[in-house]
Amino acid sequence: MSITWTDHVTGRRGYLVIDRLVRGVSSGGLRMRAGCTLEEVTGLARGMTMKEALHYDPQARYIPLGGAKGGIDCDPQDPDAYGVLVRYLRAMRPYIENFWTTGEDLGLSQDIVDRAAAEAGLVSSIQAVYPLLDDEGAARQRLADAFAVDVDGIGLDELAGGCGVAEAALAALDRAGVPYAGSRVSVQGLGTMGGATARFLAQAGLRIVAVADVKGTIANPDGLDIEALLAARDAFGAVDRTALRPGDAELPGEAWLEADAEVLVPAAVSYCVNTANQRRITARWIVEAANMPVLPEAEELLAARGVTVLPDVVVNSGTNAWWWWTLFGDIDPDADEALAHIRRSMRSLIGQMLARAEADGSTPRAAAHAIVADRLPEITDRFGWHR
Repeated sequence: MSITWTDHVTGRRGYLVIDRLVRGVSSGGLRMRAGCTLEEVTGLARGMTMKEALHYDPQARYIPLGGAKGGIDCDPQDPDAYGVLVRYLRAMRPYIENFWTTGEDLGLSQDIVDRAAAEAGLVSSIQAVYPLLDDEGAARQRLADAFAVDVDGIGLDELAGGCGVAEAALAALDRAGVPYAGSRVSVQGLGTMGGATARFLAQAGLRIVAVADVKGTIANPDGLDIEALLAARDAFGAVDRTALRPGDAELPGEAWLEADAEVLVPAAVSYCVNTANQRRITARWIVEAANMPVLPEAEELLAARGVTVLPDVVVNSGTNAWWWWTLFGDIDPDADEALAHIRRSMRSLIGQMLARAEADGSTPRAAAHAIVADRLPEITDRFGWHR
């Protein structure tokens, strides 16, 4: 099901696509960016179905939901953006109340989504899932407690996705026998996902040699001070350049692509790696923290050059899964337990995907799709398509 909405005040458009319902409910974030299209949201909704299926464990309390996605064609820094968001959520209220659970995505923080949802008359942006809970009150309190957890100045909700992305990269390095020490990383985007990913990789001993934000690329071949850059971010992930050290260079925006690094982490926008600029990439791995950052045609060319793309449907699925593991009670609102659970799950998924790719002679993305194709019939047999 797809819906196109037009804001009666500004004329801006918004979209909702529900790809699949499981037990009558779907899951997928809401993004806001200038140029967002129905085609983009449709692809993201399909990806959410895959992410949910990849985390299916018949023994767990969390039963994966269907996939969905929302999108608004508006610059989140536009003065009209918040009003557009409130009106969009008000228009989508029947779907959010009954079928679609949503939350932060590109351009929106959970705090802003929560505030706008309340103004739109919603109980919660995830209220459609409440009827599936054994004890709604306890579950909601557990999730609220988890969102209140802070780890060295960053909320656990912001760390969950980046922990999964970092673990995906580390698992790939381990499988290839590449030591962490001396391995270099370039990250596009220092927002929620990119910032947390950079932190975890730096803590593991990798050297972050470049990060890109809306102002350009910051690079240092000897390694950047990630904690200082994280502390100097604004709400949109832009770094205050006064925090740079003497050895840090300011380069053009796309310089992160050609950084002398083993690992590239696109963690900002979709469609940023295309057939033209993929030639500039010398990294061995691209770890997709953002949704759909590498165009399919570019991925084919990269694979032919020996560059491995670890796909978004696996790599950035940690945030979504963490929400549901916490809400359904598979984990407690504790940072150590949550991050350990994310690491175990991501290790398992990356291992299965790369082993399948090797056995099939395919790309990791094709292998991930094959794993989903194996799991969806089991979910369908158990819960049906739309109930």
